[in-house]
Amino acid sequence: MTDVQRIRNFCIIAHIDHGKSTLADRLLDATQALSKRERRAQFLDKMDLERERGITIKAQTVRLRHRARDGEEYILNLIDTPGHVDFSYEVSRALQACEGALLVIDAVQGIEAQTLANAYLAIDAGLEIIPVINKIDLPTADPDKVAQEIEDVIGLDSADALQVSAKEGKGIEALLQAIIDKIPPPAGDLSAPSRGLIFDSWFDPYVGVVMLGRIFDGKLEVGDSIRMMETDIERDIQTLHVIDPHPRKVSSLAAGEVGMIVAGIKTLTEVRIGDTITHAKNGAAEPLPGFVAVKPMVFSGLYPVEAEDYEDLKTALQKLQLNDASLVYEPETSAALGFGFRCGFLGFLHSEIVQERLEREYDLNLISTAPTVRYRVISQDGESFEIESPAALPDASAIKRIEEPMILATIHVPPEYVGPVLGLCQERRGTQRDMAHHGSRVQVRYELPLSEVVFDFHDKIKSVTRGYGSFDYDLLDYRQAPLVKLDVLVNGDPIDALSLIVHKDAAFHRGTELVRKLKEFIPRQMFEVALQAAIGSKVIARTTVKALRKNVTAKCYGGDISRKRKLLEKQKAGKKRMKRVGNVEIPQEAFLAALKLGDS
Repeated sequence: MTDVQRIRNFCIIAHIDHGKSTLADRLLDATQALSKRERRAQFLDKMDLERERGITIKAQTVRLRHRARDGEEYILNLIDTPGHVDFSYEVSRALQACEGALLVIDAVQGIEAQTLANAYLAIDAGLEIIPVINKIDLPTADPDKVAQEIEDVIGLDSADALQVSAKEGKGIEALLQAIIDKIPPPAGDLSAPSRGLIFDSWFDPYVGVVMLGRIFDGKLEVGDSIRMMETDIERDIQTLHVIDPHPRKVSSLAAGEVGMIVAGIKTLTEVRIGDTITHAKNGAAEPLPGFVAVKPMVFSGLYPVEAEDYEDLKTALQKLQLNDASLVYEPETSAALGFGFRCGFLGFLHSEIVQERLEREYDLNLISTAPTVRYRVISQDGESFEIESPAALPDASAIKRIEEPMILATIHVPPEYVGPVLGLCQERRGTQRDMAHHGSRVQVRYELPLSEVVFDFHDKIKSVTRGYGSFDYDLLDYRQAPLVKLDVLVNGDPIDALSLIVHKDAAFHRGTELVRKLKEFIPRQMFEVALQAAIGSKVIARTTVKALRKNVTAKCYGGDISRKRKLLEKQKAGKKRMKRVGNVEIPQEAFLAALKLGDS
């Protein structure tokens, strides 16, 4: 058992692409955690999806051993965290398991929106923060200017800021010594009743649910009977592991340590992230604070293409929720798509990643509906309720007003791109709150409707700023807006999966664009197919998919023209009858077209 005074728990937080995963690789190299054969770039990014997209999605844990200047060997528990705004919940959970954080800042780009957001998360969690200025090897690096930004923008003392190059391995030894010197050891009590915080979990097909926990008080041993304090379920510990950097079995985990706990749990609902583990007998009376319940921002329906895959989708969502506590879901049915689930996500990228993980890891074929946000509806009799799907919106006559969620967006850009950013925010119904200059960057803050941000706002910011802009947001409140439900009718039948809630001023434009886009994807039938966009009973846009025409007069050569007319009239009557009973097959691409509005 390691002396608590020689344990350090820390995480790496930063904006996207500021070098977190590369720095984690250098720390693994410097502590000789990996053999030469095992070394590879972004070692802690385990998922294929992370390696393909070049982003961290899941926080990963690894235990390092390092001999300090005083000759003592220290245990360093490192947690590498994501940088994208959609995965900030992963960061907040990782912070709860640590006493310190390395705040990594790019020596060229300086402080960005997520740098600021993550720094404030760490300050709120009471962590010791070590500023690390990375990429000093780049020719355009200006570490002195970035050090000044750290003081001006975040308010941290930059005298202790460490200058490193994660790519070339410069300054890594000094960084390891700073972790030992500045980050306090865990404050756990070995003699107190055991308490451990579950900050991550996943499903293993061989052993069931694996829990990743940080022990705060006492000690857990193999064979101990433990109780989950929130769900009040008791189980026996089968195995305990530490990750250094591959899972290694240990006989016990004591206060201050981080490790994996396997307790033969097969039922996915028994484990909650943020729950406290204690001994079943003589356990702790009070649970640990846990995590603030996360509120999903974006909602979308997920439906299996094959109806018989419904149960597989349900199981896959349960397993994924175990690994991603910010995902919420509930069953729903659609007249067009059958049985599926209404899922809540933290943002548009999060919804994309979840769908891709479901399709890859669980071999499912899915259709997703257009993402929406959560609206608040106040009825004529004063009753207030929230809706996540356009299908749940009551009749317009029963609604007094609709309120939409507003966010405060913080955008950091170089001065030359301020104009295009202001134009983009105005276009998205934004109201400017303030603007401030921080060194070579401008911080712009805008109040924006969340529905205008979830689709492609992040991509558009990157486009108009040539990739130099960064963006972060916080939920503000709900505000009244003139919103309407836009229905799509195919041959007079409303398709519930294509309904949208839009601003009244944008309804005509969105409706016209949607029916035009759908026309490209709905295959031609033997009869005319009318595509309409409507608000209530008022049609605001229409287009027609022309009928396929069989040449019925091909075999009719010579003779009187009336013979041809007779055949054409017969065909016309047949098409009318077919249109009355015809059922239009709508391909998956048509549903995806609803997401891609504005791309053209």
